[in-house]
Amino acid sequence: MSFPYKKNIEKSMKKFYDSLCEKNKRRYAAIESEKLSHGGVNYISALLECDLKTIRQGKKDLYP
Repeated sequence: MSFPYKKNIEKSMKKFYDSLCEKNKRRYAAIESEKLSHGGVNYISALLECDLKTIRQGKKDLYP
């Protein structure tokens, strides 16, 4: 999968992310970053305006 995503997709992702509770935000960000190749974590962090630590914690939540 290539990135950056199209602007309309990014907008939908951000809107969905903002609707989630904190635990689900972490997990969603982690899953989205896993879909992408090198640089995916940084891209998703910037797109969703979340800290890199949030994504790392989401990965720990999903893959203990």
